[in-house]
Amino acid sequence: MTGINLRRRTFIAGMATAAGFGMAGFPRLGFAAQSVTISEAIHLGFYIPVYTAIHKGLFEKHGLTPSLSTAGGIAQPVPAILSKQAQFAVTGTGMSVNATVEGAQMVNIAKIAGQISVWVVAKPGTKFDSLEDFKRKTIATLKYPSNTYTTPMYAMKVLAGFDPDAEGVKILQLPFGAQLQAVADGRADIATVFEWDASIGETQFGLETVFSLGNALGPAAFATSFVTKQYLDENPETVQAYCNAIAEAQKLLHQDSSVFAEVSAIEFPKLDPAVFEKAKPRFFGEVPLVPRNPTISENEWETLVEHETGAETLRERLPYEQMVDNSFAEKATAEFGLS
Repeated sequence: MTGINLRRRTFIAGMATAAGFGMAGFPRLGFAAQSVTISEAIHLGFYIPVYTAIHKGLFEKHGLTPSLSTAGGIAQPVPAILSKQAQFAVTGTGMSVNATVEGAQMVNIAKIAGQISVWVVAKPGTKFDSLEDFKRKTIATLKYPSNTYTTPMYAMKVLAGFDPDAEGVKILQLPFGAQLQAVADGRADIATVFEWDASIGETQFGLETVFSLGNALGPAAFATSFVTKQYLDENPETVQAYCNAIAEAQKLLHQDSSVFAEVSAIEFPKLDPAVFEKAKPRFFGEVPLVPRNPTISENEWETLVEHETGAETLRERLPYEQMVDNSFAEKATAEFGLS
């Protein structure tokens, strides 16, 4: 991931009706809602469970009043929660490891993105069936350490076992928004992109999405919510309420196909609604980008750690048992989510 312009957006819920407070799961009358700030790395489609929990009133249902702050870079939510400007970080999982290695104990509490969500886009007719097809290609990526750069490099070197330089691979590192044009005008053979860029490539540039690196790598805890251990120890009820809202949002996204497009249109109003329809199969595919629930399995953790280690973005490997507390997500899933 890479940063975009820093911005802050705050979502304050309106007053709930007395009838609403009487519904199952809503705070009782007189309940003092807990204000929390969520620091997201950048504004990305694959944080859709958080946006859904906001716009569908699920945080409020569980007694929280959320504010969402866009930090402007993958590492920036860490200083936000360390300085207590935010309580919950939403970013690449590896950032929790690096912060902990540096002495700030973080704990991952909820899975937000369930695959390493990088896709290959190309002009129609381009053959791309396996990792071997990276050979002799010029690839448009965002600038290192974006996963659009590190993920294909990891896939080539570790999974496919070849040296990209020796096999004629060239990397064209570009600023945000320039990858698709590079393929369209022939400067690059392919681009490795996040969503919404894969779907923008299809709807606006006449390109095709020809390969999923996420499917190739398998389920992974690509993006998570994490907190400081101190905050977790001092505020377990708030952490539980947060996980309840995320679990319910993920359930809603999987059960009601209209919610994905509805919330995406609110959060990304400048995009053509056709983009969201194109993206939907990739968010809910064989290895779903939108998790069915917020629990983080040991296998998903190890897939992510292997990837980040191979991509040389982790300072040190830390064990699952140290870095993940699944108890809140498991309870939330049992009561409000999908198995």
